Amino acid sequence: MTAFATPEDIAARTAAATNAAVAAGRDLGLEITEGRVLYELFSVVVHLVPSPVVARVPTVLPHTTTPESLARRQRQELDVAQWLHDQGTPVIPPSTLVPREPVQRDGFSITFWPFTDEDKSSEPDYLRNSELTADLHRALQDYPGELDFLSSAEPRFVREGLDELEGLDVVAGEDLARARREWEVLEPLVSDEDAFRRRFPGIEPQPIHGDSPPANIFASTGGPLFSDFELVTRGPVEWDLAGLGPELVAAYDRGAARNGLRALDEEVLRFVNAVGAIRVIAYLSCADQLPAMVEFMRPFIDQWRATDVYA
Repeated sequence: MTAFATPEDIAARTAAATNAAVAAGRDLGLEITEGRVLYELFSVVVHLVPSPVVARVPTVLPHTTTPESLARRQRQELDVAQWLHDQGTPVIPPSTLVPREPVQRDGFSITFWPFTDEDKSSEPDYLRNSELTADLHRALQDYPGELDFLSSAEPRFVREGLDELEGLDVVAGEDLARARREWEVLEPLVSDEDAFRRRFPGIEPQPIHGDSPPANIFASTGGPLFSDFELVTRGPVEWDLAGLGPELVAAYDRGAARNGLRALDEEVLRFVNAVGAIRVIAYLSCADQLPAMVEFMRPFIDQWRATDVYA
């Protein structure tokens, strides 16, 4: 890991991503007077004012991500979001004002979405969102596109990320040692669908959101909308509820019963919670790009420390 990015470095990266989004949008024929940053963390989200278009620009990426793999993932996201929209599922679909393709510009890969008014009148309702996630899973069961098994677990990145953390002070040595032991058990199950099926007979993988949909439901003025399918994949539905706790699991199960779906399986939940925790630790290898993630990830690591070792 090189030196940590300074606030000036991050501001420069945000400015470069914004400029790339504006230039790409103009090349596509959009009228743009300014790029207004709406959000930034792992991606920079830019409103291309006055066009009703938002550009999303990933900026903090694992070292295993290539321009080709990122563009492939973005195409899957665009395709899934469009398909869900066409089926009448409440989602934020791709923008209709530009081609439905990621655009490469100045070292960034950019996707375009409709500007959507946000309802800021109340706090996020994660109980409701967890129950709504079952609606999404029911809709995704019929998705006809090809998706890889648990690609959002990023097994190669996790393995190499844990290696990169050796000797660094962003994670305690005993935590890293435990993470390595657990990953020896977990990696085969996320890398091989047949191995997963043998370990969890009767659990059928299906298309899933891949990145905690209860935290990625956008509160629009017209109602809740599913969004951010950047890590869409195939896997057990439990993956989408990883790390959320018993109250939100119970809310999902209510939605599952309403949709005629099975309840969440406790053993699979334990598995996905363990994978998610190790993935969080591995992402600390990207802390040089986003130093704030060290504090941001700490509660997740504390929660993992309190669990039994996965074996």
